[in-house]
Amino acid sequence: MNLNPKCYLILSSTFGVAVGDALGVPVEFTRREVLKQNPVTDMRGFGTYHLPPGTWSDDSALTFCLAESLCTGFDIDQIGDIFVKWYYKDYWTATGHVFDIGVGTRQALYKIKNGAKAVQAGGTTEDSNGNGSLMRILPLIIYSKDKPISERFELTKQVSSVTHGHIRSVMACFYYLEFAKHLIEGKDKFEIYKDLQKSMPQFFTEQGVEQTEIAHFDRIINQDISKLAEDDIQSGGYVIDTLEASLWCLLTTNDYPSAVLKAVNLGRDTDTTAAVTGGLAGLCYGFEAIPSKWVNAVARKGDIEELVERFARSL
Repeated sequence: MNLNPKCYLILSSTFGVAVGDALGVPVEFTRREVLKQNPVTDMRGFGTYHLPPGTWSDDSALTFCLAESLCTGFDIDQIGDIFVKWYYKDYWTATGHVFDIGVGTRQALYKIKNGAKAVQAGGTTEDSNGNGSLMRILPLIIYSKDKPISERFELTKQVSSVTHGHIRSVMACFYYLEFAKHLIEGKDKFEIYKDLQKSMPQFFTEQGVEQTEIAHFDRIINQDISKLAEDDIQSGGYVIDTLEASLWCLLTTNDYPSAVLKAVNLGRDTDTTAAVTGGLAGLCYGFEAIPSKWVNAVARKGDIEELVERFARSL
């Protein structure tokens, strides 16, 4: 591969997501107490879905779909169409078929397939705040990182809203992407965390977000998430829980393997927690920090590398 700086960033983040996802797939829905007895320490196979080692799920598939769409510029309807193609035609799947999809994403893609505008398809009620847009959002910052912050926020809102349109999901995606942006710029992860504690509340307020919504990010913005005990970290499918868990895993470890394994062993939504953690950890530590045996185990590795090169060339 031609590893120019752009290509390297995309490689690190993309395989960061995919490897974390694949580590989590075999134990998805497993309780934390069970994993305490038999923790994941390496790439496993079979388990929950009885699929071979290196199989990734909807987290990576929709990340790849977003990256592929961005190769030809930003078109929110095209993004919606490629997501529909994934679900209904098994496009960008690890095994040739879709085996995992969240309720909110499935409902939104059904709407788009039946004529709804992509940007209006995602649920907007408070119970529509699953982690299904956060898990796939990372390629957007590679595309938008040099744009003004107000434009980055608007693009994030659109891409999240394809499946998750509530402002809380949008805010979680935006915080995550801003953290990633600072990692891309080479900043220290703890300094980034401190900086965002100051800047994010002010920015959200300027965007007209109600204080009652900003309050849902209290443990991230007003406390120190890294100081919380593991028992205080939730790992289900709620978008705030996933964002908190991914930050906690990144800030309480010192390398890629430790971060993603810590995420997996939190249990429950293991693939998504590890994919979201892995995206940041890939950017933080670089592609070489991801164990080569894990990278080589990833399904469709060559296709992913080709997508990485295509995305880099398009920028």
